[in-house]
Amino acid sequence: METAVAGRVSRVRPPRPASDSTRATFSQNVIQSSSNGWLASSLIESSVWSSPPAPLMDLNTPVPRSRYIQVPHVRQLCNWDCGLACVLMVLKVLGFEGCDLKYLSQLCQTTSIWTVDLAHLLRHFNVEVAFLTVTIGANPNFAIETFYKENMEEDGERVNMLFEKAPQVGIRVQWRSITGEELSLLILSGGFLAIALVDKRKLSHPWLDELCLADCCGLNTGYTGHYVVICGYDMDADEFEIRDPASSSTSGRISLDALDEARKSFGTDEDILLISLNKSERETSAIGKLSLNSEKVL
Repeated sequence: METAVAGRVSRVRPPRPASDSTRATFSQNVIQSSSNGWLASSLIESSVWSSPPAPLMDLNTPVPRSRYIQVPHVRQLCNWDCGLACVLMVLKVLGFEGCDLKYLSQLCQTTSIWTVDLAHLLRHFNVEVAFLTVTIGANPNFAIETFYKENMEEDGERVNMLFEKAPQVGIRVQWRSITGEELSLLILSGGFLAIALVDKRKLSHPWLDELCLADCCGLNTGYTGHYVVICGYDMDADEFEIRDPASSSTSGRISLDALDEARKSFGTDEDILLISLNKSERETSAIGKLSLNSEKVL
């Protein structure tokens, strides 16, 4: 049974650019603050605001109440290559053969992987991708987190450079948040897979809560960045289907609320990659049509 989506989309208020007075308080190399996000000052001149707000997708489009895209599970090999494993899962869905984690790590050339690295990696294979984030550039606030502290200084320059190059290679970067409801509709449309950055501690672990083992299992030791593939949604259960490269299970389920909490935690910048399942760039892609409310586009 298909359901019209008009009543299920929650509007989000995207971040607004900082005022002139606010900008004046920051130095040239510091991140600019906005109402909901941050923007590297070195990237301001290459950014333009889009024209009038438009819905993420046609709200009159009927979608099924559930949809699951067959995604082969790939286990990560190291504690840093979960993002590469997610990219490999996506590439397998799109029919790319002959890739493995070793090859992807050679292409990436770093073990300190940010979402923008994954976006560039996908574009290497001519995969159409939209990158939604509430921070354009490297967020200096993350330097207080143990997860980021060691590599933050050297990563910052590299990450900002990759953001600056994004439009040149066809990555559509959008400065905004996305709600769980919007994400569910994109998945139900059948046109997208998603790779989301989450706080690994906040993925759903009900059995740990029941046994009071969270502390001894290391789930309360601070932010731990992790990537998962989102490949399905069940409207009745209000659950997403995911592929977790750290899990021995080939598939997993997580509630919309639990996923929202994990992907909107401090440290994630709400980073999410929307991958078009259209393998041909010569055909019109829905990503190319994404027009988000007052989106920041690079």
